[in-house]
Amino acid sequence: MTRDDLRGRIQTVLGPIEPGQLGRTLMHEHVLCDIRPPATRSDNHLGPEITLENVWQINYGRGLKRAGRKYLLDLEDIATREVMMMKNEGGNAIVELTCGGLSPDPEGLRRIAAGTGVHLVMGCGYYVNDYQDPKNHGRGVDDFAAEMIGQILDGAWGTDVRAGMIGEIGCQSPWTDLEKRVMQAALVAAAATGASINVHPGRHPDQPQEVADFIKAAGHPTDRVVISHIDRTIFDEERLLRLADSGVTIEFDLFGQEASYYGLSDIDMPNDATRLRLIRALIARGHLDRVVISHDICYRTRLTAFGGHGYGHIFRNVVPLMGERGYSADEIDAILVRNPRRLLTFV
Repeated sequence: MTRDDLRGRIQTVLGPIEPGQLGRTLMHEHVLCDIRPPATRSDNHLGPEITLENVWQINYGRGLKRAGRKYLLDLEDIATREVMMMKNEGGNAIVELTCGGLSPDPEGLRRIAAGTGVHLVMGCGYYVNDYQDPKNHGRGVDDFAAEMIGQILDGAWGTDVRAGMIGEIGCQSPWTDLEKRVMQAALVAAAATGASINVHPGRHPDQPQEVADFIKAAGHPTDRVVISHIDRTIFDEERLLRLADSGVTIEFDLFGQEASYYGLSDIDMPNDATRLRLIRALIARGHLDRVVISHDICYRTRLTAFGGHGYGHIFRNVVPLMGERGYSADEIDAILVRNPRRLLTFV
C-alpha cells in the first residue's frame, strides 16, 4: 500500500473504502482491548463476576477494590454481538483506537468487521507513558514515526491489517518526554501518510490546549487532529471555545456515562444533556465542523451483555434527544457522518 493508494479513501480493517460508504460513525471506541494498568496484569484474581447485583457499583467506581475483569474487552463473540446491535440501531462505522499498551488485536477486529458488516477503522501509535514498553524510553522520534507509517501502509502489530488513523496518542499532565516524542512522531507519520491523529489528553483543563499549541508550533494542520475526552477535561465554555478556535476537532466521547462521580480525577462528570449543551455552544461559535461524538467504551460493564448501554446508545437514545433539544437533521448529520468522513479520508 502506498500513500497514493490511500489518498481520497478511508482505510478500514478490511481494506480501503470510498468516503461515501462510511455512514454514521462512532469516532472513539474500544472493541477488543485490555486497559488494566500494566503492573496489575499478572494478577489472575480479576475480582467478582459481573452480575446485576454489582454492575452499578462497579461502574460507579467505589466500594469494589478488585474489579479487574471490568477492564478486559477480550470476549470476541460478545464483541461481535455488541457491534451488530449498534448496526441494528443505525450505526455504520466505529473508529477503534486500541493502540500500543492496550493489547490491540487487529485480526480480531478484522473478524468482527467481516462478521457484522460494520466498518472498523483501527488506530495505531502508543497510549500514555506508563502503558508503554520500557524499551520505548530509548527510542527516538524517527523510529516511532517509521513504525506508525508502517502500521498504516503495511500492517500493524505483526499482522497485515492496516490502521486508518493515528492514535489515540497518549498524553498526561504534566506531559512526559516520552509522550512528547511519540506525539512528534505522530505528526511526522501523519504528514507522510495523510492520516489524521486522535489525542488522549492529560487530565488537566489546560492540557488539550497545550497539545494544540504544540501541534501548531510544529506547523502541522490542526484540522487533522481530534482531541478526545473533552467531557472529563474541560468544563467551562471559555477554554472549550478557545480550543476549538485553534482548529482542532473537539471529541465528546463519554456519552452514556451519566454518573457525576469520576474515579480517575477530582471532577464532576457531565451527563449527556450537559454534553449536548456544550456542543451547542461550539455550534453557536461556528464550529459545527469541529465536533465528533462517541462512548469510549473500554469497560465490560458498559456493554449491554453486562448491564451497560452498549455501542448503540448514541443512535438509540442520544440522537432522539438531540432532536428534542433543537438539533437539526443537518447538524446531526455533520456530527455523525460528515465530520468523521472528512477526518478519516486520507489527504
